[in-house]
Amino acid sequence: MSVTELRPNMEHWQERVDMAAAFRWAERLNWHEGVANHFSLAVNEEGTQFLMNRNQVHFSRIKASELLLVDANDPETLNGPDAPDPTAWGLHGGIHRHCPHARCVMHVHSIFATVLASLADSSLPPIDQNCATFFNRYVIDDGYGGLAFEDEGERCATLLTDPKKKVMIMGNHGVLVIGNSVADTFNRLYYFERAAETYIRALQTGQPLRVLPDDIAEKTARELEEYPEQDERHLAELKAILDDERSNYAT
Repeated sequence: MSVTELRPNMEHWQERVDMAAAFRWAERLNWHEGVANHFSLAVNEEGTQFLMNRNQVHFSRIKASELLLVDANDPETLNGPDAPDPTAWGLHGGIHRHCPHARCVMHVHSIFATVLASLADSSLPPIDQNCATFFNRYVIDDGYGGLAFEDEGERCATLLTDPKKKVMIMGNHGVLVIGNSVADTFNRLYYFERAAETYIRALQTGQPLRVLPDDIAEKTARELEEYPEQDERHLAELKAILDDERSNYAT
């Protein structure tokens, strides 16, 4: 009998550990939404098989071994005894089905990103280095159509066809970030929320904004994209902190 048979859900173990750590840290940053919102990670070449969190489990309790492995092309997924949340299946399944470059997908209703998504103009001007990170690198979805069941997920997937644009500001909803790995995607989500907070707090002053010129904003965005290993080191440090605290995320 193999180790995998003895210990279920051991396949893609490092990916599972990274995902569980991202969930735990997202909760610490108050990015959870009760027992809603989801992260997913593709584990096959086509991107259609992916790991995701179980239905209605709080981010603070997610463990590596308990993540679901589902297939975006399996119509029976929602009929099983351990079926994912239907809205998670609709949104993440649609994106993994149609956007193979979206290896990892993280969707949250974090406060400042959601405030930004609630403005009539949800654009993010490059008023600081973090905001400049996303210059010409996001899309705004202004067609919110209710909970993200399959039709809504399919619609959202059509907005992510440009691999350069890895953030979707979901009007009236929240934010969705894609990336190449858990580390890449979580790092991007972290800095987007920071950027949104800076912008919203700047607006609250009522003072004129100091907006960077387009060429400097683009230069800054490129420099940050090429900055070596920041995403991997960021996640490694978060896992080290969890390990020091004897967290059970990696079980």
